[in-house]
Amino acid sequence: MDSRITQLVVYLAVALVCVGIATIFVPRRTPGGFFGGLLIGLAGIALGDWGFAEMDRSFGIKRLFPVLNWQIPNIGVKVIPAIVGCTVVLFVVTLVLRWFRYNSRI
Repeated sequence: MDSRITQLVVYLAVALVCVGIATIFVPRRTPGGFFGGLLIGLAGIALGDWGFAEMDRSFGIKRLFPVLNWQIPNIGVKVIPAIVGCTVVLFVVTLVLRWFRYNSRI
């Protein structure tokens, strides 16, 4: 039980760090503050993991770029795909929110 809580805390911390790095690539405010960043981080980790698995299945990217497979021990979060996933999710979320705000002014 104690190790699961520790894994969850580390997973959430990795999600926040990935969102922090994603805000460097997409210089926009994270909507929702801390909890919005946490949700974007979790969604980004899931998207990055899924996208990396699909690219590996289709193109064998794990053999071409083994650095993409680097992960945190005992957690299973692949760091670079998680950062890319968080960047994509942050971009899409802020793009959609800006679009709705722009359309509501018309």
